[in-house]
Amino acid sequence: MRELRAAELAAHLAAGDPVVLIDVREPWEHQLVALPGSVLIPLGDLPARVGEIAPRAGTPAGTLSAGTLSAGTLSAGTLSAGTLVVTYCHHGVRSLSAAAMLERAGLREVASLAGGIDAWAREVDPTLGRY
Repeated sequence: MRELRAAELAAHLAAGDPVVLIDVREPWEHQLVALPGSVLIPLGDLPARVGEIAPRAGTPAGTLSAGTLSAGTLSAGTLSAGTLVVTYCHHGVRSLSAAAMLERAGLREVASLAGGIDAWAREVDPTLGRY
């Protein structure tokens, strides 16, 4: 399973690389602090919603519909080839499970944020709240 360190994700975002951030924490956690532009899909909901992200048979990429997402907005309605999907949670455990699930569903460019949003707050953006 691929993991990205916080600095690596920050570099992707700063470069303008196509990245979709999936927050797999619970809604109360997302309300406390979240990465800008992230989409909330709690880990427990992901099995039923994996089709919103992962490729469907005969298509090169999955579809993310802004109308069906819990939170966040996306600049494009579909994931194009080369779009990196990064899952994150509090410390990086749940996001590993989520990334593995997305890989099994057929997504090729998927990674988990090592250390989760806590690592992001410590290493990239100390203005973010920690819990």
